[in-house]
Amino acid sequence: MNSKKWLAASVLLLLALAVGALWHRHAGAQGETPPADLSRYRTLQGSGSIGAQQIADAAEGLFDEDAAGATQAFVMMRDGQILAERYGEGIGPQTKLLSRSIAKTVTATLIGLMVSDGRLALDSPAPVPAWSQPGDPRGAITLSNLLQMTSGLEHSEDGPPLYEADTVRMIFTDGSADMAGFAEAKPIAHPPGSQFTYSTADTMILSDLMTRMLTTSGEADQRRAAMMEFIGGRLTTPLGLASLTPEFDRRGTMIGGAMMYMTAGDYARFGEFLRNKGRVKGHQVLSARWVEFMTTPSPRNPAYGGHVWLNREGKENPLFPGRGSRRIFAAVGHHGQYLLVDPTRRLVIVRMGISNVVQREGVRRSLVRLVELFPQG
Repeated sequence: MNSKKWLAASVLLLLALAVGALWHRHAGAQGETPPADLSRYRTLQGSGSIGAQQIADAAEGLFDEDAAGATQAFVMMRDGQILAERYGEGIGPQTKLLSRSIAKTVTATLIGLMVSDGRLALDSPAPVPAWSQPGDPRGAITLSNLLQMTSGLEHSEDGPPLYEADTVRMIFTDGSADMAGFAEAKPIAHPPGSQFTYSTADTMILSDLMTRMLTTSGEADQRRAAMMEFIGGRLTTPLGLASLTPEFDRRGTMIGGAMMYMTAGDYARFGEFLRNKGRVKGHQVLSARWVEFMTTPSPRNPAYGGHVWLNREGKENPLFPGRGSRRIFAAVGHHGQYLLVDPTRRLVIVRMGISNVVQREGVRRSLVRLVELFPQG
């Protein structure tokens, strides 16, 4: 390259850099960010006055790894129709994703079906054989207490230290062979119904109760088969949740508090089912009164209902009280997994991923932004 061409190229490069710097300074001053890349979405469409670009821009924060961690899947529905669908690297619409505590809400739904059948009663003492001795204070624990996390059983959800937490011991170490047995053996720490303590162990007890309502066998294979038959006939098939795959411990008890798998689309379909108060294609699969119970503030924590979180002020709330509607409810899993339902905006939002404590704030900010795009009503 001769000197004149080199000089001309240098001038053009400097001009380009200067224009770029000016644009970035202007954008920063205005609080603007470049528009989201729509090509990253498998599905993307607007709804009403809300355009596809607005939805993508609002969701972009979920895919900022520094701010929100690693998002594996994002699905947004309105009125039962998918508006936005995007996946992380190596993930697709057929990938089954681990639920963590989103499983608790599935378990509560199954309990509701058994209550409707008359197999279990909400306000009666939970029929746990280990608590049946006269004078045992655990005999006063009701199904409602277990669902609202007010059993009063001694429990440490996540430590410290983490390796000594009851949930870790129950799922991964000395309690893993018989998780419900580990949970049911815990002593009373508080009178039943008197104090909220978030507890995966309470959900394991519910799983065991359901299994014993379905079979008298103590054989692990028969316990698994009985539960899978019930789930298939009463939930998987009616809702079309073909990917729903629970895990079981060695005793054959479903790990209903943490270990289920579904595709992101099936998580969204399950959320839509709850948004419609248990109706699917005109059929009332689950009692609407049960969904109302699940989404009603519990006496000891207004932010928690019956195995779902509510968008209200309360203890340990992972939602965003004061923003959006108070009618928002969500199944929330460890590391920032959200199955969020907003009945007032007719929305279901699924975010599956892995985020640390700080990054979960970024996830919440993006969820609020997405929700508040849409008008209520």
